[in-house]
Order: sequence, then C-alpha cells, then structure tokens
Amino acid sequence: MNDALEAIVAEFRADSGTIHLLEEDGVLHLKAATASIPEVVLERVRLVPIGKGMAGLAAQRAEPITVCNLQTDTSGDVQAGARATGMEGALVVPIFRGDAVAGTLGIANRAARTFTPEETARLIELGRGLVAE
Repeated sequence: MNDALEAIVAEFRADSGTIHLLEEDGVLHLKAATASIPEVVLERVRLVPIGKGMAGLAAQRAEPITVCNLQTDTSGDVQAGARATGMEGALVVPIFRGDAVAGTLGIANRAARTFTPEETARLIELGRGLVAE
C-alpha cells in the first residue's frame, strides 16, 4: 500500500499522504504514510475515531474534507495535531468499497493549496482502486 500511496502523492505533486482503513472495531487504522510525516504526528493518527480530525470526518460524512491552509484553518475540521505536520493545503477523501466507506486517503502540501473538483474526483477514484473487490 506504501507504493500506491507514493504514486498518488507524486501524481498530485503533494508532499505527504496517508491511507487509513476502517476495521471491525469501527476505527480507522493507519495502513500507509509517507516518510515526510513526523513520528509525533504518526503516533496521533495510527488510530483515528470516526468523526475526529479530517480523516475521521471524511469517513463519517462520506465526503471529501479539504483545507486550503491547515495552519490557519478555523473551520473546526482540523485538529491541533495536524498543524504539527507543517503542511498547509490538505485533502482527505473517503475510500469507498461499493457505496460503503472502507477508509480514507489523504494528501497534503507544504504550501497553501485549493484542490479542484477534478482533483478531488480523481483522488476518490484512486481510493476505490486501493480496496478493489
């Protein structure tokens, strides 16, 4: 899964990425992360409850969560720990297996970035491919 994540991050010219999959315990489990994510952040995101942080919200809402700048966001969708990544522009999409949410796929950039609807749709498509039946 790490190779797939690296390819996705490269395609989007992003600086970091994560893949979480929803397990039987109802929690998102970190399955892949780029090397650019600090260990202190990885510790916080190894297990993500549904509804918490960008990944948990994307899974709960079954819709993309995007932020132009993690460092200055005031939407309430970004937890304080996300700022420790040093990233700004971020997009997290649900990974769908059929119509069900199976996890989340997130990418981020060091600079502020607004992702286009086409980029968002492409990331959702790539996420589906990660859990193809």
